[in-house]
Amino acid sequence: MVFLTLFLVGFGLAVSGGVTLILYLNFIPAGLSWIDYFLFAVGRLECYFLPLGLLLIIIAIYKYPG
Repeated sequence: MVFLTLFLVGFGLAVSGGVTLILYLNFIPAGLSWIDYFLFAVGRLECYFLPLGLLLIIIAIYKYPG
């Protein structure tokens, strides 16, 4: 049950971070360059949810005893 919970929390974080990064892509047509976009995304906490969520998913899959 722990691994299922870890997987679902990781999935939620990954979705949240991915959607946030996609939403921030709307700044590109507003005049920001790709470098400015990446610098902006690195400074936002919610953008770190995607790699954190993927890490939790990987841990839940590979550590599952079944």
